[in-house]
Amino acid sequence: MLEDARRPASGGPAIARPPQSPAPGDATTTDWRAWAPDLGAAAVVAFLGLYEAATAWVLPPSRIELVFVAVGTAAAVGLSRRLPAAALGLVWAVCGLQLLLGIDLMLVQLAIAAVAFGTARWGSAATVWLSAVSIPVAAMLVSVIVNSRGLGGLAELAGNRSLLDAVRDLSMTWQLTAVVMGMATLGAPWLIGLALRYGDRARTSMASQEAAEEDAARAVRETEQAREIARLREEQARLANDVHDVVGHSLAVILAQAESAQYLDDTDAKALKDTMAKIATSARTSLRDVRQVLADTKQPATQQAGLHTLIDGIRASGHEVVSAEIGTPRPLPPELDVVAFRVLQEMLTNAIKHGRRDSPVHVELHWEGELRIEVRNIVATSPFAPSPGASAGGGAGLDGMRRRLESVGGRLDVRRRDEQGGTTFTATAWVPVRAGGA
Repeated sequence: MLEDARRPASGGPAIARPPQSPAPGDATTTDWRAWAPDLGAAAVVAFLGLYEAATAWVLPPSRIELVFVAVGTAAAVGLSRRLPAAALGLVWAVCGLQLLLGIDLMLVQLAIAAVAFGTARWGSAATVWLSAVSIPVAAMLVSVIVNSRGLGGLAELAGNRSLLDAVRDLSMTWQLTAVVMGMATLGAPWLIGLALRYGDRARTSMASQEAAEEDAARAVRETEQAREIARLREEQARLANDVHDVVGHSLAVILAQAESAQYLDDTDAKALKDTMAKIATSARTSLRDVRQVLADTKQPATQQAGLHTLIDGIRASGHEVVSAEIGTPRPLPPELDVVAFRVLQEMLTNAIKHGRRDSPVHVELHWEGELRIEVRNIVATSPFAPSPGASAGGGAGLDGMRRRLESVGGRLDVRRRDEQGGTTFTATAWVPVRAGGA
């Protein structure tokens, strides 16, 4: 029922309208069972009022007026929960006619206390304030009626008609006391209704706060889960790239060594054994590297000497490598050293896979404002080789290099151009010497 809390009337004080129990205050509802408690209360008040009117010592015309007051009071009680504003208006209409026509007060009118409770408990903000103002006004109105008409039917019902004359002789002090008593009679249930109203408001606010806290906690959990998923995916992508680079490079070296064995003299057993030993060494190295990649949860820090180790490994496989280092080498942060190592590894792998065996692989390391790695070779002519061109090419290896370089602020340039000796493939990578390219 917390969702049934209503907003205050426009321009009125910020008094929350709590949910109505047992059903929301909808004047157009067709579920008459929801009205059962209200109809029952109205019936009880009507019965008591009619009994009071029937037993009063008054003339028939006055008895009809008392019946009108009894029925009006009963109707107001019946509307006090579902339509508190209408109930308050009906009370004022009955009291106004009672004062205008000079109708005596009735004992059943004490049931108006239920209307005071209902307006404070379930009324709108405007109804609450109007009912608060109505309480002292009603108390003074009772004092005026008593002063002008006496206790009337109340005294007659009690069988003490001498009170009629005694009331007229009461002092002003008694009248003030009557006003206070009237305010207490109506004010006490009104305050109880207001307290219950604010109790509902506090529960609604607490429930809203708990819901907001739960939403915030859920958002934090979802954010943490999203970060964890992103981290795992990033780790998975890094692992896939590392395995691709290690396995691809090792297989390319092993393939080159195996192909070189085809050109050995059949009688040169020692050269053949040396080649097979190199293949075995490359396979063991590849297996060790793959195990290291799979075992490490963080990127392994590679020393700068690893770049030259890659170049020496290609030479050992039987390929001619022409290397040059320009400028003064600088130590790189671990994450940049890994990127430089993997990028050069992939460049050399591509050079071995697609290059001609009778042409050297040119490797240049330029240490200027940033590390520039350039690998150049003549590619073999085959139906599977990419068509020559002047712009960057695609492929999983090239895409992996680009992603690695861009992650640290570097870049990659790949060019193919036709020359007299064949199609030259040149890959150039720029690696910042500081993290983030600073």
